[in-house]
Formats: sequence, C-alpha cells, structure tokens
Amino acid sequence: MRSLLLTFLIFIYFQSFSQDTFSIIAVDTETGEVGAAGATCLFGYNDGIIDMISQIIPGKGGVLSQAYVCIPNINMNNAISLMNEGYSPSQIITWLNNNDDCSAGNYLYRQYGIVDFDDNGEVRTAGFTGNFADDYKEDRQGETYSIQGNILLDKSIIDNMENNFLSTEGSLSDKLMAAMQGANVAGADSRCLQYGTSSATAFLVVYSPNDSVDQPSLEINIGSQQSGIEPIDILQESYNEFLSIENFNNENIKLIPNPTDGIIHVDSNKNYQIEVFSNAGKSVLKTFGNKVDIAQMQNGIYFVKLADENTGNVISYKVIKKDNPLF
Repeated sequence: MRSLLLTFLIFIYFQSFSQDTFSIIAVDTETGEVGAAGATCLFGYNDGIIDMISQIIPGKGGVLSQAYVCIPNINMNNAISLMNEGYSPSQIITWLNNNDDCSAGNYLYRQYGIVDFDDNGEVRTAGFTGNFADDYKEDRQGETYSIQGNILLDKSIIDNMENNFLSTEGSLSDKLMAAMQGANVAGADSRCLQYGTSSATAFLVVYSPNDSVDQPSLEINIGSQQSGIEPIDILQESYNEFLSIENFNNENIKLIPNPTDGIIHVDSNKNYQIEVFSNAGKSVLKTFGNKVDIAQMQNGIYFVKLADENTGNVISYKVIKKDNPLF
C-alpha cells in the first residue's frame, strides 16, 4: 500500500460519554489491510474522534464502538482484548452485552461493528444496535465490512455508504473514502441538518498487516469544524493531497535517519521545497534543499512534505522525532 500519511492523534482520558453516528469498518482479503472511517456531529472535539470509537489489530481485525460510549471506551478495549484471545466478532458482541462496563446507560444504548480474519484467513463480521440508540439506527454487514449508524437522517445514509463501498474499484482506503462520500449529505447526522453539513468531525484509518498498533499506514483525523463547514470534504481533500500522489514512489526517496534527533537528510541529489507539519496538521517549518533540522522541536510524530518545483510532484513522509533514536 502507498505509504503516504497524514495523522492527527487524539489523547482523551476524561470520563464522559459520546453519541457517535455513521461509520464503517472493513478488511481487504488480498492485502490483509484493516481500516475504518466515520463521522459525527459533535463540536468541540478539536482532536477528532478516531481513538474514541475505533481500535484495530493490524492483520487481524478491528472494532467500532459508538452510541453513548464511555470515554475512555472501556467496552471497546474489552472487545480488542477478546479479539486478541481469539473470540469471533459475534462472540465478542455477546460478551460485551453480558458484561457492559460503562456508566452511561446499559448495553441497549450501544452500537458495535466488528470485522476480523479467523485463523484460516476467512473474514468474519458482526454488528449490534441496541434498542435505546437514537433513530434512525441500523447496523449492516457484508462479506468484508460492517456499516453502522444512529441519529441518522434516514436509511439512505447506510444505503449510500454501502453502495459506494461496493461499487468503488481500488484500494481499501479508496473504498472507505467512497463510503464516507455516500454520507456527505446535509443532516446525515440529523443534528447537523441545521448547519447544512453531514457532521462536524470525521476520520479515516487503514492498517497494513505489518504496521505497529500506533503507526498505521494511513490515518486522517479531522477535528471538529465550525458550523457550516463540511468535514468529509476536508477528509477528501486531505486524502487526495497526502494519499493519491504516486509520482515519487518510483524514485525510492528516503528520509534518513528516521527516527531522528535532529537533522533529516533527503536521500536524493535533488533539492526540494520542504515543509514540516505537526501531528495536528499545523505547518511548523519551511525550507528548500535536501535536509531539514527539527532538533529544536518537541519529541513526537511529524510529517515532512517534499515538493519538486520542476515537476510539481509532492510526497509526504511520517518522521519520528526523539532523543538518541539509536539507543
């Protein structure tokens, strides 16, 4: 899979609950990828909702947990532990409903979508929608996916997401992005109808089988937008900019060292327009040449965008900044 990345990380540890709306989780049987995407009409979540409602085990499967979830989402954490122990998606849901571990109501308020590969590589899917979740509500499974939503405008939101996912040719990330566009209508989350948008915040994440848990091949997490601004449009723009450009792939350009404690060298005899972004998507440094110095920046994840001024080609790399990376 193309390793062009955009990541906005979220760390929310306060006790609360959240009502989340439309989402999809799916696997690719050919590549072994596992991915998810979703959106909700919640304002004030400037760091997005990705970690709030989704967890993925690379090469194995993943869980979406929404509709009055606790934060941190204890039920989702339990689901991932059960998946690691070999429980099937349907077994996980049964266990969760019998052992609901959240003070925000009971299991009848919850909604889940779970997809995984069994030990033979066969795909298993399951979903659950509690009777107390807000209408319109539904979960729907196919051979490789589960789509779920609550507080929806109507059934067409799930229909459109499913139709787009199934009819789109391309990678798993292409299909997930298309599914999100299926819900790009005013009031998809009915609370946002008054603002003329589908939602307020959206995300897309895909893990390749060899990815580590905290470093997916693709992660786009759009924080809450101002009312009237469509987050799925921004999700699409980010996907196009950071994921759909392949022209540099054949040049085998590398950034070294990575991880780094300071200067990053572009392994190429060309000079580039270089721009560094924080993990929140903020531009923090611009320069020209074939190296960039981030020694004075805080440790963490950054994204370095290289632009060839002659061809107009652009590519982005994820870089880890930490002290003494070789030790």
